Amino acid sequence: MMAYDEGVAQRLREILEDHPEVVEKKMFGGFVLMVYGHMSCGVLDEYLMVRVGPEQYRQALALPHSREMDFTGKPLTGFIYVDPEGFDSDQAMASWVNMSLDFVTALPPK
Repeated sequence: MMAYDEGVAQRLREILEDHPEVVEKKMFGGFVLMVYGHMSCGVLDEYLMVRVGPEQYRQALALPHSREMDFTGKPLTGFIYVDPEGFDSDQAMASWVNMSLDFVTALPPK
């Protein structure tokens, strides 16, 4: 089984292609995009992984097709998974990415 869906990874690359300071990394057995040195979003299996931060966490979990990111067995506060139905349109995926960018671009660069 593949570690992540390359099609989803490519869609993320395209959304962030004009954003400065984006670096790709293999992490958690998946694909992650770092922005200013901070993990922003990525793909694990077919799920979108989004770092929304602690302030937006509950709000993000209330959105359809999202759930706690719990690959370690415990939820990682500030990180969520989005099921494929939640980012089937480019607009929906861009909305998740922008939620992540709102958080990570407010952090001091690493």
